[in-house]
Amino acid sequence: MDRKILVFIPMYNCEKQVVRVADQLAGPMAPYISGAVFVNNRSTDGGEAAIVEKLKSMQLPFPVKVLRNCENYGLGGSHKVAFNHALDNGYDYVIVLHGDDQGSIDDFLPLVRDGRIQEHDCWLGSRFMRGSRLPGYSKFRIFGNKVFNIIFSAATGKRIRDLGAGLNLYSCKMLASRFYHTFPDNLTFNCYMLFALASYRQDHAFVPISWREEDQVSNVKMARQAFQTLKMAAGYFFGRGRFLAKDARVRQIDAYASETVFEQEARI
Repeated sequence: MDRKILVFIPMYNCEKQVVRVADQLAGPMAPYISGAVFVNNRSTDGGEAAIVEKLKSMQLPFPVKVLRNCENYGLGGSHKVAFNHALDNGYDYVIVLHGDDQGSIDDFLPLVRDGRIQEHDCWLGSRFMRGSRLPGYSKFRIFGNKVFNIIFSAATGKRIRDLGAGLNLYSCKMLASRFYHTFPDNLTFNCYMLFALASYRQDHAFVPISWREEDQVSNVKMARQAFQTLKMAAGYFFGRGRFLAKDARVRQIDAYASETVFEQEARI
């Protein structure tokens, strides 16, 4: 394979779901994956042990690791751990697939199989464009997300189709400067990645994806998240370049460290 693709699975208290995500890695995308890394953000359930036992039973054609963050860095911090891992180990692309099993990695299969991933710096999954599938998603939440998409489109001057689905694909060439280091470590990390698209003129495209609501437990506090999102959009619109130049983290961390708790070579 001439493109090295790392699949990054962030996990936090999703013991039941993350083992199903592991099954996705053995599906049609398997021949195109060069490595996978599960990043456990200090889960308090039995998810880490569950995924280690699951991986031991699988015959995957690529190496896989389970990393445990040295501290609870938040979802954004886990992204930084994985992005740094990809850059430090010579990968060309990173696919982000959340460990709560709401998204399907096979939605990116046509892009990877046909070589279209090279056409843009990043491909972002959208739950709200034509062709998306949202079983179990309420009409109220769909409406609310579409409103925020319009707000962010106005703030950035770009057509924003989703503020942050759990399925995205990034070129490591785009990430090489590690511009994301001072972005928030919490759930708003993806919003800052959207601001970067506009400020750094990164070439991108949105693609419709499937997204399901079954037994997942959300970590999002709806009202608080909505207020923070509006505040960020306004801050970027009026601040532009100055907005991203500021360190947006609550706590400054020099190195987003993790430890390897499980490692397995390709078995096929």
